[in-house]
Amino acid sequence: MLKPSDNLVDAIYADLRLKLQRSAILPTDRLVDTEIANAHGISRMPAREALLRLVSEGYLVGTTRGFAVRELSLDDISGLFEVRRQLEPRAAACAARDMTPEIEAEITAAMNRVELALGASDIPALLAANVDFRNAWLKAVNNPHMAATISRFIDYFQSVRLGTFADPATAYQYIDGLSRIHAAFLAHDPLMVQDRMTLFMFAAEEAYLSVRRRQLEEAETARPARRRIQKRGTA
Repeated sequence: MLKPSDNLVDAIYADLRLKLQRSAILPTDRLVDTEIANAHGISRMPAREALLRLVSEGYLVGTTRGFAVRELSLDDISGLFEVRRQLEPRAAACAARDMTPEIEAEITAAMNRVELALGASDIPALLAANVDFRNAWLKAVNNPHMAATISRFIDYFQSVRLGTFADPATAYQYIDGLSRIHAAFLAHDPLMVQDRMTLFMFAAEEAYLSVRRRQLEEAETARPARRRIQKRGTA
């Protein structure tokens, strides 16, 4: 139950954004303003405004019943990674240069949680720790506009990210790249971080495209089966 003094729209927005970051909202889920309002004990309008803000930022789309996570096409993934490659390696290099001991401790703690979650095959914990690692190093980026833009572009991938972490081989490759970036951060080596982040971006793009192709193929295979079921059920 939110306090009356809270900014309700911002609070609902922040809660939904965190769930999106952690892939806690699936593409099949539907977000309905009245249901969200009832869950928080508030009126419908703040919930709707928060949902519409997420639509305007590209995270959600409207459906015939509520709102859903925006699903990416293959071209979307390639285009978004092209932008990310322009921003993240340079931002990470700046973060390596300016990183404080406090932020080093944060990224190390997050990296430890990533490795523990991977070893335990705990996908929700892995997703959460991955977000924590990203949020920690972005604190060392002195340009808040760049940090916010990077965070937003990473969050667009949540509908595919779950699939990449669900595949053990892909998850281990992903975490190996993250571990190399972590080591470069601790070395305060901007050039090493920039190079490793660039390689990480290319590997991540390949992994996301592979997962998304498989998702699209599975959806296409399932479509004729659904049609046959519907026809058999027609009087």
